[in-house]
Amino acid sequence: MMRTGPDSQADSQLGSQAELQGGSQRSSYLLVFAMLLMISVPAGLTLHTVRISPQVPPLTEGTSPYGYTVSLLLFVAPIVTILFWLVPGEHLHISKRSVVRTIALLFPLGAGMDFFFAHSFLTFPNPRATLQVLMPALGGGVPVEEYLFYFTGFCAVLLLYIWLDEYWLAAYSIAVNAAERTNFKRLLQFHAPSLIAGVVLIAGAIVLRRVFVHDGGFPGYFLFLVVAALGPSALLLPSALPVINWRALSLTLFFILLMSLLWEATLGLPYGWWGFQHREMLGIYITAWSDLPIEEVLLWITVTYATVIVYEVVRRWQSSGKRARHAFFGASSSAESGATLQRL
Repeated sequence: MMRTGPDSQADSQLGSQAELQGGSQRSSYLLVFAMLLMISVPAGLTLHTVRISPQVPPLTEGTSPYGYTVSLLLFVAPIVTILFWLVPGEHLHISKRSVVRTIALLFPLGAGMDFFFAHSFLTFPNPRATLQVLMPALGGGVPVEEYLFYFTGFCAVLLLYIWLDEYWLAAYSIAVNAAERTNFKRLLQFHAPSLIAGVVLIAGAIVLRRVFVHDGGFPGYFLFLVVAALGPSALLLPSALPVINWRALSLTLFFILLMSLLWEATLGLPYGWWGFQHREMLGIYITAWSDLPIEEVLLWITVTYATVIVYEVVRRWQSSGKRARHAFFGASSSAESGATLQRL
């Protein structure tokens, strides 16, 4: 017999709200990419008209002493401002465990790239722009600034998103105790479109490199970025999708992208703070920006996307109060049976 009382009506309303919420989140997810295309397509077409790179002065010892070191303030200043002024000033509550665990999961990606691939993907032609303190890496040491670059970068992206989510765009945030955060069977959920997109991008990159670039290289840097972005997405996006504040993510993305392009195109590459091994690049360069590889434009899109997905999933886990094994892999059949018996 079908129920027609108040309980069934409430269940129906909750189901309708969930469907609307899911549709809204999927629409916001697509809207972020539409906004990105709206800016990047005309910008890309305009930049493509440039045929000659701008004149850059030859590197000398006095070109930009400690430039790379001081430039890390571009990340450190937002971190300090958010942590010690904006958050206390607005009496915002931040889950310290969620922040620490997110950074602990993500920083090894950047550190791992530096340790395993720094000398495969990058060059450092201007050592005077750094403290000249080297950290371990395969093939020889790399400037300590490289590791600080990724650590402060992940922290800046995460804290900016949190502040926008909790305060500036709080009207679009999902409350920490909302059912969308706490009610789930397991957080690890396969997202086939992310995997398909990753496979297509990797295959396309390899074909592009072999057909149009004839130097025998391999697009290793691009492949690393695809895996770093779409790996977490393929495993976690279905769980993150209902709770991401897409307006906060989009503003974070555009802020970080603007800052990184200022950093890369006007400072880092022209003044030799870092360079690139062209044999490991995709082969698409932005002439107007001192032949900046397209991978560097994608880098901080990748970082922002992966950071927000991981943070929101970690935050759902923390909000649920479940053990990590239970939250990520779901309850065992015996545990579910016991819970069912208790309810009966």
